[in-house]
Amino acid sequence: MRLWLLRHGEAEPSARSDAERNLTAHGRQQVREAAVQLQGRPLGAMLVSPYVRAQQTAALVAETLGFGGAVQTVPWLTPDSDPRQVLLQLDAYPLDELLLVTHQPLVGALGGLLVHGNRQQALPMYTASLAELEGEMAVAGLMNLLALVHPPRG
Repeated sequence: MRLWLLRHGEAEPSARSDAERNLTAHGRQQVREAAVQLQGRPLGAMLVSPYVRAQQTAALVAETLGFGGAVQTVPWLTPDSDPRQVLLQLDAYPLDELLLVTHQPLVGALGGLLVHGNRQQALPMYTASLAELEGEMAVAGLMNLLALVHPPRG
């Protein structure tokens, strides 16, 4: 299994609620650049947080890739979701390649849990950072980090 973890692009600093924050123009560009890393990959599905910035990120990825597969909104990919609960949910998706579009602190903690087997060694995930993990299945400590690509900073 290959699991891709994508943090949403840069979002506006405030909105009526955290869930309603939109991507900035810079954030949209970050996402398009990150999506290039996924070109040619046989993604089986995209699982996406219900938050607006994650939904916008997934839409830009799908547009950039010409992705016609399943894009599913799931409530367990929000910033404060429990990474262990995410692992339990992923059992329902026995796909060869899966993209999760989500947020910090969840995405870093989830990546750390999958690679290191604990949440104390979170992966550094900036806006539009993309992590590529591989393993037999999404199990704590049993996946290998193949790549961690950050957008240009500055």
